[in-house]
Amino acid sequence: MSSAGVNGEAGGGVAGGIHRFVVFGDICGSGTLDMAEKGLQRAALYAAFDDAYSSVGVEPGTFHQEDRGDGILAALRPDVPPSLMVGRWIDTLYESLRAHNKGRARPLRLRIGMNAGLVVQDQHGLVGRAVDLAARLCDSPMAKRIMNETPGVDLLVVVSDWLYANVVVEGGPYVEPDHYRRARIRSKETDEVAWFHVPRRPAPPLIGPEGESAPRGERAPEGERVPEGERGPAAAGERVPATGARTGVGPSRGDGPTPRTGGGNRTYQVGGDLLDIHGNTIHGGFTGIRKGPGPDAGAGEPA
Repeated sequence: MSSAGVNGEAGGGVAGGIHRFVVFGDICGSGTLDMAEKGLQRAALYAAFDDAYSSVGVEPGTFHQEDRGDGILAALRPDVPPSLMVGRWIDTLYESLRAHNKGRARPLRLRIGMNAGLVVQDQHGLVGRAVDLAARLCDSPMAKRIMNETPGVDLLVVVSDWLYANVVVEGGPYVEPDHYRRARIRSKETDEVAWFHVPRRPAPPLIGPEGESAPRGERAPEGERVPEGERGPAAAGERVPATGARTGVGPSRGDGPTPRTGGGNRTYQVGGDLLDIHGNTIHGGFTGIRKGPGPDAGAGEPA
């Protein structure tokens, strides 16, 4: 289903496009459904989207919407306030899903990607980097992993970094900026920061190591810089060690047994900011030197 062209974009489109709010929705696990279940979930998907549009005053025929088989791609008019879309629209969509899923063995579960930017609409549909990114957010490995491994989540919303920084953080009715969590999306040609949100939860269950970023005030993954506004134990821009990382010697950072020195019978076990060991000289900070095998040396440690 596709609405008629709006805002003067029918026909050949507008060169360079216009700034629009983009929504990309996808039904989770649709490939496992039979034809009858697919029909039920598609009907529920459209009903939930219609309820959400109605709640923010967006009337049928005033926006572009494309059917994607097991999902929907939509672009709103430029005059639709984006704060309504990240607030009341999401909340209404969540309530519609909850009402539909009550008592059902196969609940309708959705991933939603949201972005805003320049979009061109021609006689075939929508095109633009804003559209591409909305699709990547929705279909990102992190989003799919969250939905696959947390069956209790029926709605996951992923918004672009631009949308979070310019709209979500401003708050407003039904907007919960503190309930979003930041992670990096690396998929195909995309390498972008995104923000994940599960309505009515204080935080989404970010799963896996792929560029995951810590919540505000917590430690960031190793090697990732802490952005402005997310300062935790370290100052913004400072590299923070991975939580729970073991200390040790050399590049392994303690990921193996304490190395033995060559040409002597001494062993150095060093924790902290060790930079180099050369012979019997230690350059950098260290916590101590122990002679002989450590008390916690395991039977499986190489001789």
